[in-house]
Amino acid sequence: MKFNWNYPTTVWVGENRIKDLIDACKNLDITKPLFVTDKDLVNLTFMKDIILENSKKFDKFSIFSNFTGNPIGENVEEGVSEFIKKSCDGIIAIGGGSAIDVGKAIAFMSGQKRPIWDFEDIDDYWKRANEEKISPIIAVPTTAGTGSETGRACAIINKKSGIKKIIFHPKILPSIVILDPILTIELSPRLTAATGMDALAHNLEAFCAPNFHPMAEGIALEGMKLIKLSLLVAYKDGKNIEARQNLLAASSMGSTAFQKGLGAIHSLSHPVNAQFNIHHGLSNAIFMPYVLTFNKSAIEHKIVSICDYLDLKKNFDSFLHWILDLRKNLNIPNKLSDVMDCSNLDLDQLSLMALEDPSTSGNPKKISKEDFKLIYEHSISGKLF
Repeated sequence: MKFNWNYPTTVWVGENRIKDLIDACKNLDITKPLFVTDKDLVNLTFMKDIILENSKKFDKFSIFSNFTGNPIGENVEEGVSEFIKKSCDGIIAIGGGSAIDVGKAIAFMSGQKRPIWDFEDIDDYWKRANEEKISPIIAVPTTAGTGSETGRACAIINKKSGIKKIIFHPKILPSIVILDPILTIELSPRLTAATGMDALAHNLEAFCAPNFHPMAEGIALEGMKLIKLSLLVAYKDGKNIEARQNLLAASSMGSTAFQKGLGAIHSLSHPVNAQFNIHHGLSNAIFMPYVLTFNKSAIEHKIVSICDYLDLKKNFDSFLHWILDLRKNLNIPNKLSDVMDCSNLDLDQLSLMALEDPSTSGNPKKISKEDFKLIYEHSISGKLF
């Protein structure tokens, strides 16, 4: 079955919708696209088929894949140079969150004269941009986690400071998104688990954020239900199309919902991602129960509402045990120390970076640098609050 949605942008949904890519380009008058995709994907058979099938239909067709899993500013600069050198007029970003973030950043920065860091998600920095020079973007996710395809921001690491920065502008929301579950069936169980937990973190933190946004809350609640129904199914059977489609939808829903806010899960993750190149979804999954128990006094009533919708017993512990069991069944490590050497961590520096992260303002409980340090310590030892 095929569907066309229009919230928060144009979304083409269903099996084999990738075949409509050329129509998407025609709709946006893209004739010389820069095709942005992950290094690991560019040589895979399905990606070669997409490139071969579509490259002949354009005046020019260029490919850019020289970026890291946690992209840095220099990756974007190189992509912008390629975009300008090849006289491209639009971006087709196919891949995981990093590919889509880099694609969005290239489309944005190709027409700007200021450095990318001048557009960090602080106050009204986005108004510094020349929005008329932002190139059109088509996003095609091949993972179901970040939801970057329906987001108005991208996460790029400033290599000099070692800090992951959130770059924001309303017009870097892709104009057309293609959610094709066929493109996700070869995703490994490990990445299915990590990206699925990333989507859960987005929906969960958005729902618990204190700001008033009932539309976002409704989306986040249904997103969590889709994850509960489908994440373990897709983990065990990657070719289950219905589960894959549900996870793609839940991922897009999470990024749509978190305009309401995120929280300490992401604040703790971003420094670890930037400093140690830990997968963002994996770190979110690890930090999740520690942040939940830290925030308990501020979110217990919200968690009870989630339990009601997810058919869990209506209490905080029931939800916490579901999260812990889900992580166990997905083979997600329990502690940060299970995935990296924590013996010489500068927890004061990491805690300061977490405190200054934009996500911190959305945490439902007031949180200090000392609190962040304590949560890091708990996540290393494995002790819940």
